[in-house]
Amino acid sequence: MEKSAKIYVAGHHGLVGSAIWRNLQEKGYTNLIGKSHKELDLLDGTAVKKFFDEETPEYVILAAAHVGGIMANSTYRADFIYKNLQIQQNVIGESFRHGVEKLLFLGSTCIYPKNAEQPMKEDALLTSPLEYTNEPYAIAKIAGLKMCESFNLQYGTNYIAVMPTNLYGPNDNFDLERSHVLPAMIRKIYLAKCLNEENWQAICQDLNVRPIEGINGCSHELDILQTLESYGITKYEVRLWGTGKPLREFLWSEDMADASVYIMERINFSDTFKPQDTDIRNCHINIGTGKEISIQELAKLIGKEVGYSGMIKFNPEKPDGTMRKLTDVTKLHELGWHHKIDIEEGIHKMFQWYLEYKKK
Repeated sequence: MEKSAKIYVAGHHGLVGSAIWRNLQEKGYTNLIGKSHKELDLLDGTAVKKFFDEETPEYVILAAAHVGGIMANSTYRADFIYKNLQIQQNVIGESFRHGVEKLLFLGSTCIYPKNAEQPMKEDALLTSPLEYTNEPYAIAKIAGLKMCESFNLQYGTNYIAVMPTNLYGPNDNFDLERSHVLPAMIRKIYLAKCLNEENWQAICQDLNVRPIEGINGCSHELDILQTLESYGITKYEVRLWGTGKPLREFLWSEDMADASVYIMERINFSDTFKPQDTDIRNCHINIGTGKEISIQELAKLIGKEVGYSGMIKFNPEKPDGTMRKLTDVTKLHELGWHHKIDIEEGIHKMFQWYLEYKKK
């Protein structure tokens, strides 16, 4: 890509999109386009067409998506499949109609079957049933990667799909109902520490930045305590979903951004399969660390980083999700990219960012 090329980053305020935006800027790209949700609703096909007509981007990075954790995926199933399909249809469709040179589609490793052989290779896709809790989201993402693959095969486009593992980092979502496991855990354990130390100033500051179900720092103390307890946060313990036994892989969002820009700069669709392949499929690329940690060990690491001395308990009546979900990153390594930030350093950076953001 030329440094002056017009690059549209869809979802540039989100966890991954904001990291990709910063990475592009750091590498000297000067013509970036980003629109907030208020400025451009990607669910609105007419608005998306108008945007592409006016801006005519040369490159597109589709990092926008409707995302959330186990609770959100289980509760808002229709939203997860409908909104993600709609976003993909609109952005990929207009990219094709406007002759975009290259597109990067970001999916998720939840596309793989619940009982996929570990670590999960790209070829595990569609070999057996999906995990029930996030099936609608996974189906939407599978449709997106197949759309990219199919456009490439029929029309000779250069659309590449990447499937990142669990991501965390600056600009993450700390909403206790909708966030992913790691940011939710950081916030729960931090708030439990504040309760344990009776640090009401810190609790009120936290709730003013991120209210919970309408409860903020100005709410009555009893209302705050009841709301926090409903999320498993008390003065003496934190209760987390599941058994704590599932193993998960985590990737620092800025590493993900670096991998994304690396692929945009150096990798083409033709590099994602072997020349002798007759059935060209599963051309997507896993992006991860190839390393895993149990949720229980993750909680201990976070507790240590936060300085929390209370109890951390797990509720086995709540779902665990898939018991193990580790990516095989052989393809990515063969293409020349490796991660830099491991989980211990990432948790430290994440918590420091969280504390700094609360001061703004």
